[in-house]
Amino acid sequence: MKFSIIIPAHNSAEYIRKALDSVRVQSFKDYELIVVCDACTDNTKQIAQEYTDKVYPMPFHNEGKARNYGLDHASGEWVLWMDDDDWWLHQFVLDQLSKEVSDSIDVLAFSFIFQHWGYAKPTGNRGHHWRAVWNKCCRRSFIANTRFGTEHLSDVNWNQRMMAKNPRLRDWDMPLYYYNYLRPGSQSW
Repeated sequence: MKFSIIIPAHNSAEYIRKALDSVRVQSFKDYELIVVCDACTDNTKQIAQEYTDKVYPMPFHNEGKARNYGLDHASGEWVLWMDDDDWWLHQFVLDQLSKEVSDSIDVLAFSFIFQHWGYAKPTGNRGHHWRAVWNKCCRRSFIANTRFGTEHLSDVNWNQRMMAKNPRLRDWDMPLYYYNYLRPGSQSW
């Protein structure tokens, strides 16, 4: 398996279908899709089951724990994360990534579209990498036992710990992801 795509989802029935559709239409099919339905009380689980049989209902109500659960069940050589209200920009994302990842890197950071702000390179305006996980493709063996914490926006801390491991990192100035920032009800709102 080349890629594992992990989506932690919490009551996202109104949004998740767009995220799942952007995975379903990928031209490159050597992937597994894992959706962790984190304390969902709406029909997010039923929607996710239309797309994958790897849907795990969990009572965490914590994005860090949900990401860890997905990571613990991932079997792909490379791991990608997607938020339940975001999406990939085109059907060739995995095809392009499959050509860009290699034995010489551990993390591939890519560009994205930032709602309300537009195009964003893999590094922000101060030259530091964005602290989100959804604009990175990480080698699962490099991630090893690095797990997310339970604090709010735990991907910030996780990224800091991953960078402290001195990954062989490559920046790729190719926008692949749409970050639906500041949507009412989202973690970033």
